[in-house]
Amino acid sequence: MKSTILWTLVVLNVLLAVMLINRHTQDNAAFAQAPAARRPGDYLLIPGDVTGVSSGLVYILDTNNGWLGAMSYDDSSKKLGVMPRIDITKSMSAPGANHNAAGKGGTPAPGGYNR
Repeated sequence: MKSTILWTLVVLNVLLAVMLINRHTQDNAAFAQAPAARRPGDYLLIPGDVTGVSSGLVYILDTNNGWLGAMSYDDSSKKLGVMPRIDITKSMSAPGANHNAAGKGGTPAPGGYNR
């Protein structure tokens, strides 16, 4: 009985060692398929509140890729609510977006003055 357990543990350890060596010697397929300019994200997490919602909200800003998303945890239903990501680089460069400072010909805000 003890011999069977010992040999089972030896085989298991050899299998784990082979898997470890295999993992460190092969190329990472996820990085090989990703575009060259795409890097892992550098994230900024910002807590926030939304009017009419009892739970808090966490805004997630990926500064490398220019994405904004949000997550909220609902205690009563024990579920995590996730907002789909928004590409903020595209939304900030959309036609009609106000990129100029006040007084430099920006799009007038409601009320007739520049922001």
